[in-house]
Amino acid sequence: MQKYEKLVEKMKEKKSVAIAFSGGADSALVAKACMDAGIRCIAVTIVSPLMARKWIDDAKEVAREIGIEHVFIEKGISEDVARNDEKRCYYCKKEDAMLLKKFFGDYEAIADGINASDDYMGKIAADEEGIWHPLVELGIERREARETLKELGLSVWKRYPQSCLATRIQGRITEEKLRRIEEGEEFLLKYVDMVRLRCYKNVARIETIENEIEKLIKHRKEIVAALKKLGFEYVTIDMEGYKGYI
Repeated sequence: MQKYEKLVEKMKEKKSVAIAFSGGADSALVAKACMDAGIRCIAVTIVSPLMARKWIDDAKEVAREIGIEHVFIEKGISEDVARNDEKRCYYCKKEDAMLLKKFFGDYEAIADGINASDDYMGKIAADEEGIWHPLVELGIERREARETLKELGLSVWKRYPQSCLATRIQGRITEEKLRRIEEGEEFLLKYVDMVRLRCYKNVARIETIENEIEKLIKHRKEIVAALKKLGFEYVTIDMEGYKGYI
């Protein structure tokens, strides 16, 4: 908890902080530190088609648990993001940062939940726009953040991390593809606790953690029927299991 205490002290150096708030572990830790610092603060969730609708409810729940004021900004999918090239995340985070500055520029700092383990193009865009990364500044990594939240008694520590739905798509992003993935993942979560549904043209590739693969195989007939109803022609399971971070 020593780093968390330093995080709270770091927040006290600011008169006010607006937090880019996904409702995940990292942004929740920043929001909790702001509240414990007793400063003026607000959690801001940017809602877009790249975000599953269930995550909005999850973010609301986490904000309520922390006790922080929570607001929403809506945005669409720009052409830069829809192209889904190697700079997609850069463009998206650039847009987010500019929205936050537009609506919350009267706050002394705009912070996000990027942690010391993160290394992606979105961080570059946020840096360019002057977004503050307090977890990076204090060297707090992903696992440390979750362990700290557990010690603080916040339930978000045990939730599996999410990534935007665009990470599931190969090729151009459309709202139709995003909704198909969202509905497919919602169905699959009836059988497993964590899932990623990747979309490769007409092929669905399902990823879950290794010890839950058998659950998918057990229910393969129901899964194939449901995903074909959503428009996929072929349904596959990645037998190596999910390779991202937990």
